[in-house]
Amino acid sequence: MRARRFVLSLALLGLGAAAVVALHLGHRAAAIGTAFAAKTVCSAAFVSGRKPEWVIAEDLGAYRSRPLELVEIDVDSRARVVTGRFLGLAERKAVYRNGLGCTLATGAGVAALPAAAPQPAPNARPDALWPDGTRVAFERQDALERALDEAFTELTPDRPKRTRAVVVVHRGRIVAERYALGVGPGMPLPGWSMTKSVTGALAGTLVGLGVWRLDAPPPFAAWRAQGDPRGAITLDQLLRMSTGLEFHEDYRAPLSDVNVMLWATGDAGGYAAAKPLAHAPGTHWQYASGTTNVLAAAMRETLGTAYAGYPRRALFEPLGMTSAVIEPDASGTYVGSSLMFATARDWARFGLLFASDGVWRGARVLPEGWARYSATPAPAATAADYGAHWWLKLERGPGASAKLPPDAFHAAGHGGQYVSVVPSQALVVVRLGHAVDQGAWDQETFVARIIAALGNGERAS
Repeated sequence: MRARRFVLSLALLGLGAAAVVALHLGHRAAAIGTAFAAKTVCSAAFVSGRKPEWVIAEDLGAYRSRPLELVEIDVDSRARVVTGRFLGLAERKAVYRNGLGCTLATGAGVAALPAAAPQPAPNARPDALWPDGTRVAFERQDALERALDEAFTELTPDRPKRTRAVVVVHRGRIVAERYALGVGPGMPLPGWSMTKSVTGALAGTLVGLGVWRLDAPPPFAAWRAQGDPRGAITLDQLLRMSTGLEFHEDYRAPLSDVNVMLWATGDAGGYAAAKPLAHAPGTHWQYASGTTNVLAAAMRETLGTAYAGYPRRALFEPLGMTSAVIEPDASGTYVGSSLMFATARDWARFGLLFASDGVWRGARVLPEGWARYSATPAPAATAADYGAHWWLKLERGPGASAKLPPDAFHAAGHGGQYVSVVPSQALVVVRLGHAVDQGAWDQETFVARIIAALGNGERAS
């Protein structure tokens, strides 16, 4: 009898411990979902200028997630703070600041970071044709219009495209452009992981200045201890996602590294930098948002007080990307993996820079050959589908690479955000939207249709 009671007691203790663990993990997952919801609404409302109720219904509702449906959102338009609560618990706040976008606050608050006011591009002429100014003038082409019609037409109700903006640049000029209802040329929209390509470009500017070298590790205090093998990770390995760092990139798992890093830490770079090596640097390719945030943290350490204004000074202002904002985390480091907003036209400016070998209006912004380096397959990427913070192929399998010319490469982000660059066609195609369902948007097929349409040269009657 005693033995039976003992076994029963152990079982009850085990169940109790399991329940405690489950509650703890459930609370952490709820906090992450709440943070994601609050931050999404904050940025959409105060950076993009969208109505919060639309964002809750269209953006959060698109995930069809029961936990997100249970998040209560409170928007303080005067203080520009969005608070999320999950069943009255797991409260998280996102705070908007001019020039910096929204930041999730932590227990320690939000680190001060000076925000440089946007400046016009040098010698900007507002009445000039884009990209020298803001004026767009193009003759409507039937074949292009049909391609855009399909991009905005919902054919599969259970997998909506939710296309919000398309800009097509050919030979340096906008030749086609369209926006969804409620969106326009002046609305900044999220790039999600397209931000990685921008962070890679910022690293390129430091290489061009001679501050960083591709074959050397960028200075990073977290790995400076004698004997730390992570201290040997080079800039090239960071850019080519070949650091060997352990990192779990799965947005469907609430407590995966990427979700904890973005929505629960307040220091994305510090979180990723604390990860151990799972492979020797340079021997294994793994797409990891943490890698880019290590890069952003190293950039901050290198630049010191100049860091806050560096993206605008080194990249956005020369290109006239006056709408561009990279949002920082609570520690004050830009979330270089994921949190940049810009108008579709400004995303197109970024693509045009790479289509022009890093030269903008006769001035070199990126080192010579940087665009070619970015579009060269990473040696450790066995599928040859990734370069240096740019995707070379978006699909895998037989025939996937046959849709586009072999020199095509892409900045790509969650929900179907794309800047596709095809230098041989003098083409940049920007598509922004909220296609969160698997297979809802096919960028390579869309770009192929654009190329075919331009080749047809049909004009509207």
